[in-house]
Amino acid sequence: MSHQLVTRVGDDLVAHVDRLVEAGILESRSQAVRLGLERLVDQLERRRIGEQIVEGYRRVPQTEDELDWVDAATERMIAEEPW
Repeated sequence: MSHQLVTRVGDDLVAHVDRLVEAGILESRSQAVRLGLERLVDQLERRRIGEQIVEGYRRVPQTEDELDWVDAATERMIAEEPW
């Protein structure tokens, strides 16, 4: 199911979107709105998940053993590179 949203935007933004449509970069004003909303929702969701990950590490920090393992793995990876 799809829904219709109605909103007002400034003349400058409409003109810019219209130029993108005229240049063939976007199919329509509607596509511009859909893409903008999809990207906004994706960005906010990624930020929310990132904040949850950080909060998890604050609540349960990595142990020294875990950090030592990461350092050792990184050193092995660098040593294996054919520089």
